[in-house]
Amino acid sequence: MKNVKDIRILLVDDEPHILQFLEFGLVNEGFEIRTALDGMSAINLVREFQPHVVILDVMMPGMDGFEVCRLLKKNGSNIAVIMLTAKDEVEDRVKGLTIGADDYLVKPFSFEELLARIEARLRNQFPGVFREIAIGPFRIDDPRKEIIFGERSLELSPTEYELLKFLVVNHGIVLSKTKILEKVWGYDFGGEENIVEVYIRSLRDKLGDKEHRLIRTLRGAGYRLDWS
Repeated sequence: MKNVKDIRILLVDDEPHILQFLEFGLVNEGFEIRTALDGMSAINLVREFQPHVVILDVMMPGMDGFEVCRLLKKNGSNIAVIMLTAKDEVEDRVKGLTIGADDYLVKPFSFEELLARIEARLRNQFPGVFREIAIGPFRIDDPRKEIIFGERSLELSPTEYELLKFLVVNHGIVLSKTKILEKVWGYDFGGEENIVEVYIRSLRDKLGDKEHRLIRTLRGAGYRLDWS
């Protein structure tokens, strides 16, 4: 991953061999890393280290990952929390996301997938760490509020820009209308959900996506941006 200097990641897991594996890989990618073997140590390290991202195991003795996440998010912290779980159960995922986790991974997972999730969270929550983001066929220049698709600069309204950026940085992930409204329009938006459909239609027109192969609609679930 490029341009990751000064990006801080805290790894929290009670299994030393997992910490060593992740620390070795992430240090080689250029991240600044700290590790913790338990929840209380993690909370103390956060105050000192001020990480951008916390990779947090769910199943730990004493203070589990859910409680650590709840405490981290308690004061509206912008720390990106990616939870690791050994169980692919809907209840665990729902609980984690409900208390504020930003993403989750089910063990065992590939290091490449973890990198992709970290990158997505950084681009979404800390866009300032990258001046220009290159993802697939898109280049996003956030300071200039410009998105280039292929070799073409798109003419976008401010809301279209924020919506397309949100879709791009979360490519491959299904985003519900509710999630899109919260992130793009804000939690206090009082309009109709159909506004999302209107803007998606406009983006498809500007991207030349007549067959909806780029921005896909998943009925009853939301939208997902893909490219081959």
